[in-house]
Amino acid sequence: MKITALKTFIVPPRWLFLKIETDEGVSGWGEPVVEGRAHTVETAITELADYLIGKDPRLIEDHWTVMYRGAFYRGGPILMSAIAGVDQALWDIKGKALGVPVHELLGGKLRDRIKVYSWIGGDRPADIAAGALDVTSRGFTALKMNGTEELQIVDSHDKIDAVVERVASVRQAVGPNIGIAVDFHGRVHRPMARALVKELDPYRLMFIEEPVLSENREALKEIASFSSAPIALGERLYSRWDFKSVLEQGAVDIIQPDLSHAGGITECRKIAAMAEAYDVALAPHCPLGPIALAACLQLDAVSYNAFIQEQSLGIHYNSTNDLLDYASDKSVFQYEDGYVAIPDGPGLGIEINEEYVMERAKEGHRWRNPIWRHKDGSFAEW
Repeated sequence: MKITALKTFIVPPRWLFLKIETDEGVSGWGEPVVEGRAHTVETAITELADYLIGKDPRLIEDHWTVMYRGAFYRGGPILMSAIAGVDQALWDIKGKALGVPVHELLGGKLRDRIKVYSWIGGDRPADIAAGALDVTSRGFTALKMNGTEELQIVDSHDKIDAVVERVASVRQAVGPNIGIAVDFHGRVHRPMARALVKELDPYRLMFIEEPVLSENREALKEIASFSSAPIALGERLYSRWDFKSVLEQGAVDIIQPDLSHAGGITECRKIAAMAEAYDVALAPHCPLGPIALAACLQLDAVSYNAFIQEQSLGIHYNSTNDLLDYASDKSVFQYEDGYVAIPDGPGLGIEINEEYVMERAKEGHRWRNPIWRHKDGSFAEW
């Protein structure tokens, strides 16, 4: 079996799909994208194709090694996302060729389903209590919300009061037993993060995500000391080498590698195993499309420390197309009682409606994240 083509499709709302074709008619799908940099990653895919065309797609570990180590400059979001999409598609091909799901090739699943959470509130959280009630009325038992709007490195306490008020309203609306995750989204700097996590402690949060940016992770241990809530981090880390220092530091309770950013299934399986050795939980980051979610679920199936899965159904970014729009069988992700079933079909377990993908690719997208500014005109982290 030989790889004959790598075809990319930029599709709404903000995704990039990859199809790898072979000379035996078996094809695989991946989702290589950096949100806001889809065209850049698409170019990286064409560069990787120079090496991959004509190769046996089943030699996944070797291809991963060459794609990563074969370049003098390594790592980073663009290259690792391109590798991630290729890796997902190669696993999809191998599973389809053998007629088994990827999780069987990884040793067999140790769970049949996994808890999922849904987003509420959007980028600037508003009307979140109603959103929380809507999510729980649909059977979800966990949710995530952005905690704050823009915050300067040192800001007024009324900003903290507003965050606490929002979280309190959600906790009051859903009761004591629904999991609430609060995402600081890297918008909060160290001085304000310390104050904010302390004020939120009474609300028994499921976790606090990205209390500071990953590049400021030396502050995590101090920030964590002010809160009993687990600290989560990792969507902006791209390899096992990035995660190594985080795990060694011992301040993070939950890692969140993104299988479309951190080298795909091959690399994230290794990251998950590293975390298990440190008694750290796994909750893959996935506000993306159906291929990315299918890949995450294959990893969740074989990772003992996986406990919850992010998914994008109804997320505020999906205004033009939603999670299931590109799936031929929309029942592939079976949601029930706040859980989603692990797909058992061959490969990633999802069949993509290629005709619809091609139709939507004609529109494409040029999604960019918002640019925010403080009242003084200076740039604000989004």
